[in-house]
Amino acid sequence: MAAASPIISLIAAGLVVVGVLSANLGIVEPMQGFTAYAMGGLAGGIFATVVALVGLFLTRGGTDPAGRQKALIGLMIALALPILVLGPAMIVGGDAPPINDITTDLADPPAFADASLVADYRNRDMSYPAEFAPIVEEHYGDLAPLRVAALPMAAFARAEIAAEGLGWEILAREGDAMAFYARDETGLFKFVDDIVVRVRPDGAGSKIDVRSKSRDGRGDMGTNAKRIRAFFGALEG
Repeated sequence: MAAASPIISLIAAGLVVVGVLSANLGIVEPMQGFTAYAMGGLAGGIFATVVALVGLFLTRGGTDPAGRQKALIGLMIALALPILVLGPAMIVGGDAPPINDITTDLADPPAFADASLVADYRNRDMSYPAEFAPIVEEHYGDLAPLRVAALPMAAFARAEIAAEGLGWEILAREGDAMAFYARDETGLFKFVDDIVVRVRPDGAGSKIDVRSKSRDGRGDMGTNAKRIRAFFGALEG
Protein backbone atom coordinates (compact mmCIF):
# COMPACT_ATOMS: atom_id res chain seq x y z
CA MET A 1 0.00 0.00 0.00
CA ALA A 2 2.80 2.40 0.88
CA ALA A 3 4.59 1.77 -2.42
CA ALA A 4 1.33 2.18 -4.38
CA SER A 5 0.45 5.49 -2.70
CA PRO A 6 2.53 7.89 -4.86
CA ILE A 7 1.58 5.98 -8.00
CA ILE A 8 -2.12 6.34 -7.27
CA SER A 9 -1.67 10.01 -6.39
CA LEU A 10 0.18 10.66 -9.64
CA ILE A 11 -2.52 8.86 -11.64
CA ALA A 12 -5.15 11.10 -10.03
CA ALA A 13 -3.01 14.18 -10.77
CA GLY A 14 -2.61 13.02 -14.35
CA LEU A 15 -6.38 12.79 -14.69
CA VAL A 16 -6.64 16.40 -13.56
CA VAL A 17 -4.11 17.52 -16.18
CA VAL A 18 -5.65 15.39 -18.93
CA GLY A 19 -9.10 16.76 -18.17
CA VAL A 20 -7.95 20.37 -18.53
CA LEU A 21 -5.80 19.85 -21.63
CA SER A 22 -8.23 17.62 -23.50
CA ALA A 23 -11.08 20.10 -23.05
CA ASN A 24 -8.92 23.13 -23.78
CA LEU A 25 -7.60 21.57 -26.99
CA GLY A 26 -11.04 20.43 -28.12
CA ILE A 27 -10.22 16.72 -27.91
CA VAL A 28 -13.26 16.07 -25.71
CA GLU A 29 -16.41 18.02 -24.88
CA PRO A 30 -15.98 20.64 -22.12
CA MET A 31 -18.16 18.74 -19.65
CA GLN A 32 -16.19 15.53 -20.23
CA GLY A 33 -12.91 17.33 -19.56
CA PHE A 34 -14.34 19.01 -16.48
CA THR A 35 -15.65 15.68 -15.18
CA ALA A 36 -12.21 14.09 -15.54
CA TYR A 37 -10.66 17.11 -13.81
CA ALA A 38 -13.10 16.93 -10.91
CA MET A 39 -12.90 13.15 -10.59
CA GLY A 40 -9.10 13.23 -10.52
CA GLY A 41 -8.91 16.09 -8.06
CA LEU A 42 -11.71 15.12 -5.71
CA ALA A 43 -12.51 11.41 -5.93
CA GLY A 44 -8.95 10.52 -6.94
CA GLY A 45 -7.50 12.76 -4.26
CA ILE A 46 -9.67 11.24 -1.54
CA PHE A 47 -8.92 7.68 -2.62
CA ALA A 48 -5.18 8.40 -2.82
CA THR A 49 -5.31 9.98 0.66
CA VAL A 50 -6.91 6.87 2.11
CA VAL A 51 -4.30 4.63 0.47
CA ALA A 52 -1.49 6.86 1.76
CA LEU A 53 -2.86 6.83 5.30
CA VAL A 54 -3.14 3.05 5.24
CA GLY A 55 0.43 2.91 3.97
CA LEU A 56 1.58 5.13 6.84
CA PHE A 57 -0.22 2.93 9.32
CA LEU A 58 1.35 -0.23 7.94
CA THR A 59 4.85 1.25 8.02
CA ARG A 60 4.62 2.67 11.56
CA GLY A 61 7.37 1.88 13.97
CA GLY A 62 10.22 2.29 11.49
CA THR A 63 9.89 -1.20 10.02
CA ASP A 64 9.89 0.08 6.43
CA PRO A 65 11.38 3.59 6.17
CA ALA A 66 11.46 3.54 2.35
CA GLY A 67 7.80 2.55 2.17
CA ARG A 68 6.88 5.18 4.74
CA GLN A 69 8.62 7.85 2.69
CA LYS A 70 6.65 6.79 -0.38
CA ALA A 71 3.42 6.93 1.60
CA LEU A 72 4.28 10.45 2.78
CA ILE A 73 4.99 11.58 -0.78
CA GLY A 74 1.72 10.06 -1.92
CA LEU A 75 -0.14 11.77 0.92
CA MET A 76 1.29 15.20 0.08
CA ILE A 77 0.28 14.86 -3.56
CA ALA A 78 -3.15 13.49 -2.63
CA LEU A 79 -3.89 16.33 -0.20
CA ALA A 80 -2.86 18.92 -2.79
CA LEU A 81 -5.29 17.65 -5.43
CA PRO A 82 -8.59 18.83 -3.85
CA ILE A 83 -6.99 22.20 -3.14
CA LEU A 84 -5.84 22.37 -6.76
CA VAL A 85 -9.38 21.72 -7.98
CA LEU A 86 -11.45 23.64 -5.45
CA GLY A 87 -9.07 26.56 -4.92
CA PRO A 88 -9.45 28.19 -8.36
CA ALA A 89 -13.22 27.61 -8.26
CA MET A 90 -13.46 29.46 -4.94
CA ILE A 91 -11.26 32.30 -6.19
CA VAL A 92 -13.10 32.68 -9.50
CA GLY A 93 -16.63 31.90 -8.39
CA GLY A 94 -16.55 33.07 -4.81
CA ASP A 95 -20.09 32.85 -3.44
CA ALA A 96 -21.74 32.77 -6.89
CA PRO A 97 -25.12 31.01 -6.74
CA PRO A 98 -25.72 27.74 -8.66
CA ILE A 99 -27.48 29.32 -11.63
CA ASN A 100 -26.30 29.75 -15.21
CA ASP A 101 -28.65 32.22 -16.92
CA ILE A 102 -28.22 35.91 -16.04
CA THR A 103 -30.05 38.91 -17.44
CA THR A 104 -30.27 42.64 -16.83
CA ASP A 105 -34.07 42.65 -17.28
CA LEU A 106 -35.83 40.13 -15.07
CA ALA A 107 -39.30 41.45 -15.87
CA ASP A 108 -38.80 40.99 -19.61
CA PRO A 109 -35.63 38.94 -20.25
CA PRO A 110 -34.22 39.31 -23.78
CA ALA A 111 -35.36 36.29 -25.78
CA PHE A 112 -33.08 34.16 -27.87
CA ALA A 113 -33.87 33.80 -31.56
CA ASP A 114 -35.80 30.97 -33.11
CA ALA A 115 -33.72 27.93 -34.07
CA SER A 116 -34.50 28.66 -37.71
CA LEU A 117 -32.26 31.72 -37.37
CA VAL A 118 -29.63 30.29 -34.98
CA ALA A 119 -29.15 26.55 -35.44
CA ASP A 120 -27.24 26.30 -32.15
CA TYR A 121 -30.53 26.75 -30.28
CA ARG A 122 -32.24 23.76 -31.90
CA ASN A 123 -33.68 21.22 -29.44
CA ARG A 124 -32.75 23.39 -26.47
CA ASP A 125 -34.99 25.20 -24.01
CA MET A 126 -33.94 28.84 -24.35
CA SER A 127 -36.68 30.27 -22.13
CA TYR A 128 -35.70 32.10 -18.95
CA PRO A 129 -36.13 30.06 -15.74
CA ALA A 130 -38.54 31.99 -13.53
CA GLU A 131 -36.95 30.55 -10.39
CA PHE A 132 -33.67 32.29 -11.25
CA ALA A 133 -35.16 35.79 -10.98
CA PRO A 134 -35.10 36.19 -7.16
CA ILE A 135 -31.61 34.65 -7.04
CA VAL A 136 -30.33 37.17 -9.58
CA GLU A 137 -31.92 40.00 -7.59
CA GLU A 138 -30.22 38.82 -4.42
CA HIS A 139 -26.75 38.09 -5.78
CA TYR A 140 -26.45 40.38 -8.81
CA GLY A 141 -28.30 43.49 -7.72
CA ASP A 142 -25.79 45.68 -9.56
CA LEU A 143 -26.89 44.35 -12.94
CA ALA A 144 -29.35 46.64 -14.69
CA PRO A 145 -30.03 47.88 -18.22
CA LEU A 146 -27.41 50.25 -19.58
CA ARG A 147 -28.84 53.56 -20.72
CA VAL A 148 -26.90 55.51 -23.34
CA ALA A 149 -27.47 58.84 -25.04
CA ALA A 150 -27.15 57.39 -28.55
CA LEU A 151 -30.17 56.62 -30.71
CA PRO A 152 -31.02 52.90 -31.07
CA MET A 153 -29.29 52.32 -34.42
CA ALA A 154 -26.10 53.95 -33.22
CA ALA A 155 -26.30 52.14 -29.87
CA PHE A 156 -26.81 48.83 -31.68
CA ALA A 157 -23.71 49.42 -33.81
CA ARG A 158 -21.68 50.34 -30.73
CA ALA A 159 -22.89 47.20 -28.95
CA GLU A 160 -21.77 44.99 -31.85
CA ILE A 161 -18.34 46.59 -31.89
CA ALA A 162 -17.98 46.12 -28.14
CA ALA A 163 -19.04 42.46 -28.38
CA GLU A 164 -16.56 41.72 -31.15
CA GLY A 165 -13.85 43.53 -29.20
CA LEU A 166 -14.42 41.12 -26.32
CA GLY A 167 -13.98 38.17 -28.66
CA TRP A 168 -17.65 37.18 -28.92
CA GLU A 169 -18.75 35.39 -32.08
CA ILE A 170 -21.91 37.05 -33.41
CA LEU A 171 -24.17 34.33 -34.81
CA ALA A 172 -27.10 36.37 -36.12
CA ARG A 173 -28.78 39.77 -36.07
CA GLU A 174 -32.42 40.82 -36.11
CA GLY A 175 -32.85 44.39 -37.20
CA ASP A 176 -36.57 44.57 -36.44
CA ALA A 177 -36.06 43.29 -32.91
CA MET A 178 -32.90 45.37 -32.51
CA ALA A 179 -31.10 42.34 -31.13
CA PHE A 180 -28.08 40.25 -31.94
CA TYR A 181 -27.11 36.77 -30.80
CA ALA A 182 -23.59 35.70 -29.94
CA ARG A 183 -21.53 32.99 -28.28
CA ASP A 184 -18.46 33.11 -26.11
CA GLU A 185 -16.16 30.50 -24.57
CA THR A 186 -14.72 30.26 -21.08
CA GLY A 187 -10.95 30.23 -20.86
CA LEU A 188 -9.93 26.92 -19.29
CA PHE A 189 -12.46 24.30 -20.33
CA LYS A 190 -13.94 26.12 -23.34
CA PHE A 191 -17.51 25.94 -22.09
CA VAL A 192 -19.78 27.71 -24.58
CA ASP A 193 -22.18 30.41 -23.38
CA ASP A 194 -24.95 32.02 -25.43
CA ILE A 195 -25.61 35.73 -25.35
CA VAL A 196 -28.39 38.00 -26.59
CA VAL A 197 -28.06 41.79 -26.65
CA ARG A 198 -31.24 43.85 -27.09
CA VAL A 199 -31.48 47.58 -27.78
CA ARG A 200 -34.67 49.59 -27.24
CA PRO A 201 -35.55 53.28 -27.44
CA ASP A 202 -35.37 55.07 -24.10
CA GLY A 203 -36.52 58.66 -24.27
CA ALA A 204 -33.98 60.55 -26.37
CA GLY A 205 -31.49 57.69 -26.05
CA SER A 206 -31.43 53.92 -25.84
CA LYS A 207 -31.60 51.11 -23.29
CA ILE A 208 -29.35 48.07 -23.73
CA ASP A 209 -30.17 44.76 -22.08
CA VAL A 210 -28.07 41.61 -22.06
CA ARG A 211 -28.71 37.98 -21.25
CA SER A 212 -25.88 35.46 -20.94
CA LYS A 213 -26.65 31.74 -20.58
CA SER A 214 -24.37 28.72 -20.14
CA ARG A 215 -25.00 25.68 -22.32
CA ASP A 216 -23.70 23.16 -19.78
CA GLY A 217 -24.05 22.63 -16.07
CA ARG A 218 -26.24 24.25 -13.47
CA GLY A 219 -23.82 26.81 -12.04
CA ASP A 220 -21.44 29.17 -13.83
CA MET A 221 -19.15 30.39 -10.99
CA GLY A 222 -20.28 33.93 -11.77
CA THR A 223 -19.00 33.85 -15.36
CA ASN A 224 -22.14 35.16 -17.04
CA ALA A 225 -22.51 38.12 -14.69
CA LYS A 226 -18.83 39.00 -15.17
CA ARG A 227 -19.32 38.85 -18.93
CA ILE A 228 -22.22 41.30 -18.78
CA ARG A 229 -20.21 43.69 -16.60
CA ALA A 230 -17.26 43.48 -19.00
CA PHE A 231 -19.54 44.20 -21.95
CA PHE A 232 -21.08 47.26 -20.30
CA GLY A 233 -17.59 48.39 -19.28
CA ALA A 234 -16.47 48.16 -22.92
CA LEU A 235 -19.49 50.20 -24.03
CA GLU A 236 -18.90 52.89 -21.46
CA GLY A 237 -15.11 52.99 -21.95
